[in-house]
Amino acid sequence: MNRSDADARAVAVIGVACRLPGASGADELWALLRDGTDATSETPPERYDVDVLHSAVPGPGRIASRRAGYVDDIAHFDAEFFGMSATEAVELDPQQRLLLMTAWEALEDAGQRPDLLAGSRTGVFVGNARADYLELALRQGPDGATASQLNNFRSLLPARISHTFDFRGPSVVVDTACSSSLVAVHQAVQSLRARETPLALAAGVNLKLRPDEGLVMTQAGGMAADGRSKFGDASADGHAPSDAVAVVVLKRLADAVADGDRIRAVIQGSAVGNDGRTSDSVLNPSLQGQIDVLRWAYEDAGIDPADVDYVEAHGSGSPSFDPLELTALGRVLGEGRPAGRPLLVGSVKTNIGHAEAAGGLAGLIKAVLCLEHGQVPASLHLSKPNPEVGWDELPLVVPTGLVDLPGRGRPAVAGVSGQGSSALNAHVVIRSPAPAEAPAAPRTGRGPAPTGAARPTPYVLVLSARSSAALAALARSYADHLSPGGAGAAYSVRDICYSAATRRQHHEHRLAVVGASHEELVAALTGSPGLGGRPLSAVAERYRRGEDVDWEAVFGDPGHFVPLPTYPWQTKRYWPGEEHDDDGGDLASWVLREHARTGFDDTSTLTDIGIDSLAKLRIIVELTKRSSQEVDPEEFGRLRTVGELRRWTRELEAAAR
Repeated sequence: MNRSDADARAVAVIGVACRLPGASGADELWALLRDGTDATSETPPERYDVDVLHSAVPGPGRIASRRAGYVDDIAHFDAEFFGMSATEAVELDPQQRLLLMTAWEALEDAGQRPDLLAGSRTGVFVGNARADYLELALRQGPDGATASQLNNFRSLLPARISHTFDFRGPSVVVDTACSSSLVAVHQAVQSLRARETPLALAAGVNLKLRPDEGLVMTQAGGMAADGRSKFGDASADGHAPSDAVAVVVLKRLADAVADGDRIRAVIQGSAVGNDGRTSDSVLNPSLQGQIDVLRWAYEDAGIDPADVDYVEAHGSGSPSFDPLELTALGRVLGEGRPAGRPLLVGSVKTNIGHAEAAGGLAGLIKAVLCLEHGQVPASLHLSKPNPEVGWDELPLVVPTGLVDLPGRGRPAVAGVSGQGSSALNAHVVIRSPAPAEAPAAPRTGRGPAPTGAARPTPYVLVLSARSSAALAALARSYADHLSPGGAGAAYSVRDICYSAATRRQHHEHRLAVVGASHEELVAALTGSPGLGGRPLSAVAERYRRGEDVDWEAVFGDPGHFVPLPTYPWQTKRYWPGEEHDDDGGDLASWVLREHARTGFDDTSTLTDIGIDSLAKLRIIVELTKRSSQEVDPEEFGRLRTVGELRRWTRELEAAAR
C-alpha cells in the first residue's frame, strides 16, 4: 500500500484516559514514567490474604509473589452522576463502574459531548478477560446467585457504556487474553475505516480481585517471585500481574482535522494474526507468527519498518518470551536500518506490572505520551541483558534512562505490540501528527494590556456539574488551571472559554463568570470583587438560569479546542457487606437511600425515581430479612408513590413489633 492510501485510512487518537497503578490519568502516568517509578506494591488485604497464600517454594495452593500492580480506590464510584442507587452501585462489578468514569474522562479529553453523541453509531470495543466480581459472588453458593448478577457478565462491559451514553454502534467484548485491548483498538480502527462508526471508544479493563490466576501461574513456573516485570533482563522470571482501566477515543483523521479536534497521535496502521501451527504448542509463542504480524502492520501503515523510532513491546519479562519478541523486532524493524540509529524498545510493564487484557492499551497510551513529549522513559529492572538475545547482531536499545526521540524532519513513528496466550499477536503503528494536522500553536493572552493599548476582550467562562459540591470542586480546578504554573496558563482566554462552552456537556448546576484575562477569571472563580456590568453578564446570567445559549453566536469565529480540567467525581465507597449500615432511620428511609436513583418527595412515583421491577424484587427479599415478616409481592407491587411506600413500611414495622 502506498503512503497516500494509508494516510486516507488513518485514524486519529483524540482522547485518552486511564487509571493505572500509581497514576489516575495520562499526566500522572507520564510523571511516573519520566521519574522511573516502580508503582507495584504489596497485595492489600481487601484483595486476598497474601500471608496465607505466599510461599517462596511453589506448591499446591501457593502463590510465588506478595506484590502486584494495584489501582487505588476501586470501590469508589460516583453513583449519583450515573443515576444509580446505592444498591445498584454495590451490586455492579467495579470494572464497569471504573470503566464508565474513565470513558467519560476520555470523552472530555477528546472534547466530545456525550449528550450530542446520544443516538449516534458510536462504537465501543472493550478488551477484557476477567469477571472476578461475578465469580466471587457465585462462590458464595445459592445466596450469591441473585438476579442482579445478570448485570455482571462480561458482555455488559461495553453494553453499559453504550446504554449509559445511548451509543448505537457496535458494542463488543474482545478476549484474546493479553492482546485483548490492542485487538479492540484494531477492531475499532477497522470499524472506522469501513464507515460503520463515526467515532469509537477502545478500552481495556482488568481488576485482579482473586488470586486464582497467580496460583496457576506459580504452579506453571511463570510467576515473577518479586512481582516485578524485568523485560530483557537476565533475571526475568515471569508474569507480574496488574490492574488497569484505559480508554482511547478514535475518529477518522480527516474528520478529526475537519472538526478541529485535538489530535494526540495518529494510528497509521495495525494488524492481528494467530501463530497457527508455527509453534509447538498453542501456549508457546512463535517467532514466525510475530514476524508475520509486524510485517503486515507496517504494510497496512504504508511505513518502512526501518523508519520506526520506538516500539512499546509486549515486554512481559518472561525469560523465554522476551528473546523471541526482541528477535522478531530486530529482524523486521532492523532490516535496512542505518548504522548508528538503533530501534528504541521499552515496556510499561516494568513500571506498573502486566495488566493482562488491558496491558496493550496501557502500552498504547504510553507510546502516545512518548510521541507527545519527544522522549522515551527508562525500562526498569534492567541490569544484565538477557544472554539469549543477540544484542550484538540486533539494532536494538532498551533505554535505562530518559532518552530523547531523534529529530528526523518528519513525524516520529512508534509501534505497540501485544501477545496473548491465545496465540493471537497484535501490533499497532502510530505517529505524531503532521504540522497540518496538529492544533494551532496556543495563544497565551496573559497579563494586562500594554500601556495605550485597547483593553483585552472579555469572555464568558461557563462551568457545570451534576451536584453543587461537584460544581464547587470544578471551580477550584479551573482556578488552579488558569493560575500561573497551571496547565491553562499556556492557552488564550478565548480558547479556554470557547472550549468550555462548546466542548463540554452542560449540567443542571451551573456557574458563569466573565473576564478578559486569566487573572480576572481566577478572581471571579475564587469570589473576588465583582466584574458585573459587562455586555456578557446577561449571557452569563441566562446560562446560570439553565437557558440554552447559542455559543457560536456569542463567540463568532470558532476557537481552538484546548485541554480543560476533568469532571470532579463525588465518589463514595460501594462494596458488598458495607452497604447496609443502618443509620437508625425507618424502613422506608432505608429503602429509598439504597434504591432511589434521583431526588424525590412523597408524591414522586417509585418508577420515576428508578425503583423498577428488578429493584422491587431485591427490596422484597431485603425487607423480608430486615423485618422478619413475610412480604406479599402483589401488595408491594401495588405501591405507586413514595408516600404510599412510607405508610406501607410503617405498617410492616408495626406488625413486626
